Amino acid sequence: MNVRKGSTVWVPDKELAWVAAEVIDSDDNSVHLVTDSGKKVVVSPEKLCLRDADEDELGGFEDMTRLTYLNEPGVLYNIRRRYALNDIYTYTGSILIAVNPFTKLPHLYDNHMMEQYKGAPLGELSPHVFAVADASYRAMMNEGKSQSILVSGESGAGKTETTKLIMQYLTFVGGRTGGDDRTVEQQVLESNPLLEAFGNARTVRNDNSSRFGKFVEIQFDGNGRMSGAAIRTYLLERSRVVQITDPERNYHCFYQLCASERDAKEYKLGHPSQFHYLNQSKIYELNGVSNAEEYIKTRRAMDIVGISHEDQEAIFRVLAAILHLGNVEFSPGKEHDSSVTKDEKSRFHMQMAADLFMCDVDLLLATLCTRTIQTREGNIVKALDCNAAVAGRDAFGKNCLCSLVDKINRSVGQDVNSQMQIGVLDIYGFECFKDNSFEQFCINFANEKLQQHFNEHVFKMEQEEYGKEEINWSYIEFVDNQDVLDLIEKKPIGVIALLDEACMFPKSTHETFSTKLFQNFRSHPRLASERFSQTDFIISHYAGKVTYHTDAFLDKNRDYVVVEHCNLLSSSNCPFVSGLFPLLPEESSRSSYKFSSVATRFKQQLQALMETLKSTEPHYIRCVKPNSLNRPQMFENASIIHQLRCGGVLEAVRISLAGYPTRRMYSEFVDRYGLIGPEILDGSYDDKAATEKILHKLKLENFQLGRTKVFLRAGQIGVLDSKRSEVLDNAAKCIQCQLRTFITRRHFISVRAAAVSLQACCRGYIAQKMYAAKRETAAAISIQKYIRMRLTRHAYMQLYSTAIIIQSHVRGFITHRRFLHEKEHRAAISVQAYWRMYKVRSAFQQYLASVVAIQCLWRCRQAKREFRKLKQEANESGALRLAKTKLEKQLEELTWRLHLEKKIRVSNDEAKQRENSMLRKMLEALNLELDAAKLATINECNKNAVLQNQLELSAKEKSALKRELVSVAELRKENAMLKVALDAFEKKYSSLELEHINVQKGQDVTIEKLREFEQKCSQLKQNVKSLEEKLLSFEDENRVLRQKALSAPRKSIRPSFAKSFSEKYSTPIASRTERKPIFETPTPTKLTTSFTLGMSDSHRSKSSADRHQDNYEFLSRCIKENLGFKNGKPIAARIIYKCLLHWHAFESERTAIFDYIIEGINDALKVREDDIVLPYWLSNTSALLCLLQRNLRSNGFLATNGQRYTGQSGLTSRTGNGPKSPFKFIGYDDGMSHVEARYPAILFKQQLTACVEKIFGLLRDNLKKELSPLLQLCIQTPKTGRVHGGKSSRSPVGLSPQSSGSQWGNIVKFLDSLMSKLRGNHVPSFFIRKLVTQVFSFINITLFNSLLLRRECCTFSNGEYMKSGLAELEKWITNAKEMYAGMSWHELNYIRQAVGFLVIHQKRKKSLEEIRQDLCPALTVRQIYRISTMYWDDKYGTQSVSNEVVSVMREMVNKDNQNMPSNSFLLDDDLSIPFSAEDVDMAIPPIDLDEIDLPLFVSEYSCAQFLNSHQQ
Repeated sequence: MNVRKGSTVWVPDKELAWVAAEVIDSDDNSVHLVTDSGKKVVVSPEKLCLRDADEDELGGFEDMTRLTYLNEPGVLYNIRRRYALNDIYTYTGSILIAVNPFTKLPHLYDNHMMEQYKGAPLGELSPHVFAVADASYRAMMNEGKSQSILVSGESGAGKTETTKLIMQYLTFVGGRTGGDDRTVEQQVLESNPLLEAFGNARTVRNDNSSRFGKFVEIQFDGNGRMSGAAIRTYLLERSRVVQITDPERNYHCFYQLCASERDAKEYKLGHPSQFHYLNQSKIYELNGVSNAEEYIKTRRAMDIVGISHEDQEAIFRVLAAILHLGNVEFSPGKEHDSSVTKDEKSRFHMQMAADLFMCDVDLLLATLCTRTIQTREGNIVKALDCNAAVAGRDAFGKNCLCSLVDKINRSVGQDVNSQMQIGVLDIYGFECFKDNSFEQFCINFANEKLQQHFNEHVFKMEQEEYGKEEINWSYIEFVDNQDVLDLIEKKPIGVIALLDEACMFPKSTHETFSTKLFQNFRSHPRLASERFSQTDFIISHYAGKVTYHTDAFLDKNRDYVVVEHCNLLSSSNCPFVSGLFPLLPEESSRSSYKFSSVATRFKQQLQALMETLKSTEPHYIRCVKPNSLNRPQMFENASIIHQLRCGGVLEAVRISLAGYPTRRMYSEFVDRYGLIGPEILDGSYDDKAATEKILHKLKLENFQLGRTKVFLRAGQIGVLDSKRSEVLDNAAKCIQCQLRTFITRRHFISVRAAAVSLQACCRGYIAQKMYAAKRETAAAISIQKYIRMRLTRHAYMQLYSTAIIIQSHVRGFITHRRFLHEKEHRAAISVQAYWRMYKVRSAFQQYLASVVAIQCLWRCRQAKREFRKLKQEANESGALRLAKTKLEKQLEELTWRLHLEKKIRVSNDEAKQRENSMLRKMLEALNLELDAAKLATINECNKNAVLQNQLELSAKEKSALKRELVSVAELRKENAMLKVALDAFEKKYSSLELEHINVQKGQDVTIEKLREFEQKCSQLKQNVKSLEEKLLSFEDENRVLRQKALSAPRKSIRPSFAKSFSEKYSTPIASRTERKPIFETPTPTKLTTSFTLGMSDSHRSKSSADRHQDNYEFLSRCIKENLGFKNGKPIAARIIYKCLLHWHAFESERTAIFDYIIEGINDALKVREDDIVLPYWLSNTSALLCLLQRNLRSNGFLATNGQRYTGQSGLTSRTGNGPKSPFKFIGYDDGMSHVEARYPAILFKQQLTACVEKIFGLLRDNLKKELSPLLQLCIQTPKTGRVHGGKSSRSPVGLSPQSSGSQWGNIVKFLDSLMSKLRGNHVPSFFIRKLVTQVFSFINITLFNSLLLRRECCTFSNGEYMKSGLAELEKWITNAKEMYAGMSWHELNYIRQAVGFLVIHQKRKKSLEEIRQDLCPALTVRQIYRISTMYWDDKYGTQSVSNEVVSVMREMVNKDNQNMPSNSFLLDDDLSIPFSAEDVDMAIPPIDLDEIDLPLFVSEYSCAQFLNSHQQ
């Protein structure tokens, strides 16, 4: 290998297998290198592999055949780079490499992802297991040949999950439609958990390791629908049933059965630790797996697969019997070399096993403890010792489980008539452990056979590639491993044959087997003996040497079928158990043991498998386990290299290296190596010729020029890269020379300019200093003048203020003394007044007392005189009697008065009490007033004391004036400071006022917004009210329909309408049949009985039929012919509506005319379902629907009691000769009358609504079909020819206007054509806006999904190309105006932001927040992560976002994977109808029914003559 200084290479490493390095020096025998870690090494050139440094920045190739250097380290690190980005799938040609991520990636496997890969060519989208499955399915359908998918890898690499995904995809593309849970595809899918339960177990490497290989043959019928499946298993690990090691487990089914509640109790099962076959390991549970739930899933899988309930019970009884049988222990019997059950516990388990097998317990015991040998003399019963009994017990259990698995495999339904199949082979990969035994020998033998088939396939693919390119390939060598296969399987001296021969002899041991093996293959290059062992042997497989220990080879190869075991189970009362072991023929039953070689049987199965695979077209998937710890984001290089060797990937690379490993398109070759010979490209426009001249210039030989590619032998690409590097080095030196000259000259010019500038600065500085000195002198004089002036003024102002203060204090003192004098004068006058008043009052009181005393003395004198008179009269007797009677009367009067006074006194006492209470309250109030008066007097006294104090202080103020004059100066200083503070406060106050004004303005704005919101709320309330009214109307219509439907069975009027429209067309439009209601509404037509009774029934029916036929023919003519438009409104819709109105169709309880109209429209659409008929009928049907929506009203009361509401006052009605119209007009709306509608009219409106939706959907789907091929051409930058000078441009900037914009121009032309067709048919702008919006949404979804699925689209140049195309779409939207385009530009948000991310520079400087908030706010983290990891700059070679951002996004995506079951990064297409009948009613302007240009054929029909009369 020729390497030069600076070359990048791969160097071997003990820990990392290969590491990147750079050559720092080289000689003939050694190369000095420095690795990326800084370590310096010296190696020989033969150990190195060339490396392309540019590939490190690309994130890995999706197809490793595109690697510049297809070698072992290149393959390894390409897979490593993609695995770091969660891209777990990689192609090597047609071979798919799948790396187990050890984490959930649900977004890769949902239905939307399967839909994307459906029908996509292999290699067009990102590598995926669905792509391989789809390629096999398409090849089967196109070529009619069966296919096979071979999935291989070591334990834990993900083979089982990959097989599940393949079967899931095949059921997706080939599944039948149906609601039955037991369809074929369901049976195929559910066979996986069933086989896992009975064939998978926990191993050291994997919790769910398949302990057998399986070949699932999925069968299809001629239409590509799944019709059946067949499952075959290979080399089930029988020994695991009876023997396991810690920390492994037995098969899952045993633990699931123990975890079941009902069955475990019924079968007397308990915890797995109680059973010998399960407690040999202490691992009974798996992390995150519930055995009870898995048992339920297994049961459900059995139901779906089709295993009956009885067979299910029998299966689990057999499993329970095996567990009980394992607990049976034996002890020596009474006879020599005999055995019996050890204890009561063993007898209990023996009894349970017999009960579960439904056989006799004694017969079971005899079968395990004895053997019967048939001789000529008779049968001889031989007793078995304990060890032989245990061995027989274990063999019995192993045979039971193997037969059970075979029985379950045959339970999936098979299609014997199927001619096409897709076989999925899930088989173990190549194994090389520290201790390799018989199982590894068989597994590696199978992988040798598959590797031979793989090599043949790869060689065939190479031949096809060379043949397609029309190059010579006859001398390519083919690497074959037939010698290893002959060593293993060839008769009569192959390894298997010698092993079988050794097993036939009872006394043979593994030593004799090894000795015979070495004797026969002493000189074989593929076989060798172990240096430190006499029995171990080494075989050189394709993946490396493996040492096999022969200690257990003979025991594991012997598979004795004990006749007693078969006879025992055949006699079982359970049909399922007896079917597991049918009776053996008499010839084979003579011996108690029947020998069967496991290796020979496996070889036969393998041979049958290879014959099946050779009859199919193979597809390969190699599963890789990235690390031994089963952890995500951990990549072990040495382990991966070993698995790639074992999987045959490196062997495929070796086959490619034997031919032409490097293949380049001519344009790519000239782009990369054209600079080697620029003179060659100056006059040539043919890339192939230029490629040949470049290769001849370098004197390279043995290359091949194909039709589209150049094929180079191994090492030639290194010569080209070396020459290219040399040319680049020379160019770099030239550039550096010119750059140094430029830098030196620029430095000289800058220094010269700096010197001139410095001189100018110095002169300016000196002049500035002189000017500053003169200016300071003038300023000093001015400052002195102003300071002197200020000091003088300050002294004057001080004197002036002092004088004013003294004068103010003197005047205040004089005024204060004058006020006190006047106050004393007023007080003296008041005292004198009160004294004079007191003297006058006392004199008056003395005079009054004297008068009263005189009056009393005079009255006393008069009373004495009267008393003497009365005394004289009393002395007389008569006077005494009179006095007595008088006194008695006075006594009675006094007693009466006494009683009266008592009553009065009681009442007076009560009144006095009330008065006393009132007086007390008054007294309390007076006391309070008295207290207040006292407080007032005290306050007055205090005031007087204060005044006296003030008088005393006023005398002291004179002495304090002098001190105050001293403090005035200090106060002035403080006043100045306060003024400054006041100014500051005033400024703050002004700023606060401004802020207050701004706040008020903000409040005004918010108040206005609140008012606007209130208006919007009121509008919304009105809208809600209108919607409620519409809802009520719909409820009335539904009530009418419901009650009409319940009233009576419907009968069809016309036989042609018997078939419903739902069957005839895949639309929701259903035909309507007439019915007779229970409550028939009286109509005005029924009032004209006098006219109708005179006609006979036959004449009336005949005339009615003729009239209806005439109506139908006229409507059919209107529907079939294009009547055009008048004033932008469709003529056909208005004619149909006027005819229905005139013919009173809306009144009819039973009519078929509506069905006829719908059928006619559907027939017109079926005849021509193109972009001309659909817009025409979209315009007509929407107009007709709008007329019905505005003028028809349902009457809920009509449906309930059969009566109509009478019209309100002021409403018009039809007039004429009698009441001809059967319906009432119930109101006005926009100047048009509303009519009450019967059931057929209401149903017709609903059918018409469905018809409008159908036409809109058909038009939209047709547009998408036409647009899809145009978008496929716009997804990626078109390849262009080479321009003069050998320079190519891969970006749209370098393309001619015709080439860069031709594809996007086709889309613009398509949109212009669409707009012209829609506007030419006067489709309402509402529909155009909705249609254009959905078209742009489809453009957004298609481009965005393609961008995420194709790595070649995530480039800088492709981003520029798509950006220019989106600019053209934006220009079209602007020209189309909002009335037609609506919000279409916003529908392109996803693709616009994704393209903006592709073309932005310096992505590594952007943080995740900047990307999410500024660049791609609409995109999810998963989508941004996908674009970031797939991006590569093909124009400037810049890098994507930083590794820190990628790691943060990876963590977020992993969290989403765990929290969400399905989180796809792809967009879903919206297939809904974006409008309703109410939206159509609100969007279409009023329709005038009078302005119609009638067609000429109107005069031919009598039923339409009213149109002419109306027109006149």
